[in-house]
Amino acid sequence: MIDYDDFINRTVAGLPPSGIRKFFDLANEVPGTISLGVGEPDFVTPWDIRAAAIRSLQNGKTQYTSNAGLVELREEIAVYLRERFFLEYRPKTELLVTVGASEAIDLSLRAVVSPGDGVLVPTPSYVSYRPNITLVGGVPVPVPVRAETGFKLTPDELERAVTKNCKVLILPYPNNPTGGVMTKAELEAIVPVIMRHNLLVLSDEIYAELTYGGRHFSIAALPGMWERTVLLSGFSKAFAMTGWRIGYLAAPQPILNAVYRIHQYTVMCASTMSQYAALAALRYGREERYRTVEEMGASYDMRRKYLYHEFVDMGLACFEPKGAFYLFPSVESLRMTGQAFAQALLTEEKIAVVPGDAFGENGKYFIRCCYATSFKDLKTAAKRMRAFIGRRTGA
Repeated sequence: MIDYDDFINRTVAGLPPSGIRKFFDLANEVPGTISLGVGEPDFVTPWDIRAAAIRSLQNGKTQYTSNAGLVELREEIAVYLRERFFLEYRPKTELLVTVGASEAIDLSLRAVVSPGDGVLVPTPSYVSYRPNITLVGGVPVPVPVRAETGFKLTPDELERAVTKNCKVLILPYPNNPTGGVMTKAELEAIVPVIMRHNLLVLSDEIYAELTYGGRHFSIAALPGMWERTVLLSGFSKAFAMTGWRIGYLAAPQPILNAVYRIHQYTVMCASTMSQYAALAALRYGREERYRTVEEMGASYDMRRKYLYHEFVDMGLACFEPKGAFYLFPSVESLRMTGQAFAQALLTEEKIAVVPGDAFGENGKYFIRCCYATSFKDLKTAAKRMRAFIGRRTGA
């Protein structure tokens, strides 16, 4: 009898399963469940983008592209970053097309983190940061951020968290799961701490197009920060292209070169069909390029306002999100943890949400609800949740 535990990498064996996927899988097992769990747009990828992928197949574009991605796609990404976020990157030496932003996160960490290096992560944050840091031998260093300050990273919080081994700061704004964003002024405030401790910033800007009340500002656009920032992003959220698995990484050439070496030995290149689809996403007429993005954003904004006011009316303390498509209400007033709340809500009302501790220990008394689902389902979910809370409060 083979003991397979003898063969499994000990670090991998110690990784916990994704808290998001756990409840997503449970929801699939319960007929009639409305899922507010997985962060995925409910829009179908726009037809022009799908048609471009079909044409690429019809034209026989089925071979590998350059390891770094189609040159014309990298050129369009460079134009996009310049026009939208005032960032300048050379397409051939400072941009890499990846298999989603997820590969960009993995590559960047593997390229710059050595065993024992500390990586600062504002917490709550996206579930994959900590496991990816652990897999490369780094040490995750949580930086607790709080609802009272809009889940923003403040200079004081960052300064308190930095240790002598810290080398990298992950900057995940707009934030999943909280919906927090950081303004130009707030980013400027943390720059002296970053400089003082000689930190490299991995700026995950996958939700950059989904902000409410103002345009996203990248820390890489601040004086002195382009040189020490690796920008990670992709097409999944803004263009409703989650299943296409297409993202990108932008960085100074020395870092890009290190990332490229890993990329070429692992995935070779991103899907050719998906690259042509992404190219179409950026090649709308100059006046219409972002029309679809803005229409989707307006729809999310309407749902955001609705669900936020519903939660407040139910008596749940809830930060009003300024970006992404999540709400992160606290259930502590019900004397329940997020885990207990999510389990009971699924069992009693067939509503799936994600316990907040999936995103870090200080999310213990929160739940994450994704409002990128139909308005009809949101209304039904709110009605059921109101009934669920009413049974516990007597309201």
